[in-house]
Amino acid sequence: MTSPPASVLPDWGPLVDHHCHGLVLTDLDRAGFEALMNEAVGPSPLGTTLFDSMLGLAIRRHCSPLLDLEPLAPAEAYLARRLELGAAEVNRRLMSAAGIDTLLVDTGLGEGVICGPDELAGIAGGTAREIVRLEQVAEQVLRAGTSDFAGDVVARLRSAQGAGAVGAKSIAAYRVGLGLPAAKPSAVELDRALAGASPLRLVSMPVSAWLAHTALELGLPLQFHVGYGDSDLDLLDCDPLRLTAFLRATQERGVPVLLLHSYPYHRNAGYLAQVFDHVFLDLGLSTHNTGALSRTLYAETLELAPFGKLLFSTDAYGLAELYLIGALLFRAGLGGVLDDLVAAGDMTAADGAYVGRLVAGDNARRAYALD
Repeated sequence: MTSPPASVLPDWGPLVDHHCHGLVLTDLDRAGFEALMNEAVGPSPLGTTLFDSMLGLAIRRHCSPLLDLEPLAPAEAYLARRLELGAAEVNRRLMSAAGIDTLLVDTGLGEGVICGPDELAGIAGGTAREIVRLEQVAEQVLRAGTSDFAGDVVARLRSAQGAGAVGAKSIAAYRVGLGLPAAKPSAVELDRALAGASPLRLVSMPVSAWLAHTALELGLPLQFHVGYGDSDLDLLDCDPLRLTAFLRATQERGVPVLLLHSYPYHRNAGYLAQVFDHVFLDLGLSTHNTGALSRTLYAETLELAPFGKLLFSTDAYGLAELYLIGALLFRAGLGGVLDDLVAAGDMTAADGAYVGRLVAGDNARRAYALD
């Protein structure tokens, strides 16, 4: 495994992964593994394998040595060794090597398929806090039956806060796009939108907007999925610039809004983080999906994004490999950019180490008021 530049990295400290998910704890065959690699449901019958990608190369290069294989071992050998060791041992080895101390876990996806926050923290040897998915809470309230949707949602969110949740997440990008209104929908607008709404999958701009405004009113740092995702979203509607009216209207609250993943709109997200006090961003799953080319994303993001507004995350789901390569590529990508700036005389080594510490964990601790 390549090591990030030594001149900048030693003082970064443990990572805070501010957006991630649980792990699959059972053994996976090749089809099961490839189904979890990226946002495709599996390899195309008209293509080859998902290992034929920058992500596949990163897994083979960086994870193989931790399974006692040579770097870039063939995919067949890698998957066979993974089965030989067993999921528990693979998860332990890879998560231990990732160097992630704190995990902020989105619990709104994969129930019954992946482990929960406490078990994830135990495997990683760190601590975990919950991020509540807003649309899931709304759907739970509807399924339970309610005569006071707004009151019941607020009660559940406050209960989650009391139990230690440190933020909320909106998947408006998947449901209605990011053109949320500046004004919170009224009670009448909310009731009208809920009439006939499906409790299995809420698809309503007024509901998603009401949930997002409500989370900020409650003081919950609010994550938005932005940009790259699976085929269930329309990428054209996921440009974070569509949030401008919402961000302008909510800035005075001073509650962080965090833009996840950002690709291919990472420059747009960096601009928003610059001009709005409460906006933060990460490169999330963009990092591991672009593999060794992810360094370019960090350079382009830092063109405008303030150093105090960029956060580390993996958005790892299911596979410990995604945690490990997300952490390694983050350190190599950001570290490489900083190291180039130091070498060119555009920042000191102390400046580089300071920026590294901010992005690796300090920014997340500040944004989420972590202990």
